[in-house]
Order: sequence, then structure tokens, then C-alpha cells
Amino acid sequence: MRFFFTKADRILKRSEFLRLSNFGKKFQNKHFVAIFSPGLFQRSRLGITVVRKVGNAAIRNRIKRLARECFRLNRHMITGCWDINIIAKKKAAELSTGQAHRSLQHIFTNISRGLYH
Repeated sequence: MRFFFTKADRILKRSEFLRLSNFGKKFQNKHFVAIFSPGLFQRSRLGITVVRKVGNAAIRNRIKRLARECFRLNRHMITGCWDINIIAKKKAAELSTGQAHRSLQHIFTNISRGLYH
């Protein structure tokens, strides 16, 4: 199994983030909110949003790195092709690496199973 995360695996355009926020379904836990909808491409893609109130630049960048890494390692478990935007809550700044991975795995698993609100 090959684990990679290329530019094609990212949601980068504002219009794509807006499409997700307007038409996507939402799932959340204590640390993250996931907005997702069926993807327009043949692969699942990830967008990450971490606002300034979460923490300083180093903390925000760490959260983004953790989210990308968790997606990269768990993509094979996500059934279907989804566009997913992960939004970090303020509590995400306090997470250890393991806690962040568990929290994000929970979200990805629930998206795959269709367990969302």
C-alpha cells in the first residue's frame, strides 16, 4: 500500500470550501468539525481550516500537519470519494499527537460508515 499526499489530494480553492460549507454534511467531535460531501474527483481530498483563535502560527501549523498525516495514513479506510474539510476547534490546540490521530480517525471512520448528523 502506498501512502502519499500530493497537491491533487488537497482542497485549495475558496470556491470548493464554499461548496462544502453550503452543501456538505457535518460531523463533529470534541476537537474537530468535519464538513464533507461526495467528491468531484476519483479520490478523497482534504481541506484544513484552523482559525487564529485556536492558537499562534506554530500551533495552527502543527494541527494542520497532524490532520494531513492522519488523512494520509487512514485514507485507505475511507470508503468512497469524499471532499472533506476539517475545521479545528479551540480545544485541538491542547491535543497530543496520539489524541489528535484518534480524534481524526473517529471522524474519518464515521464518514466512511455514514454515521453523521
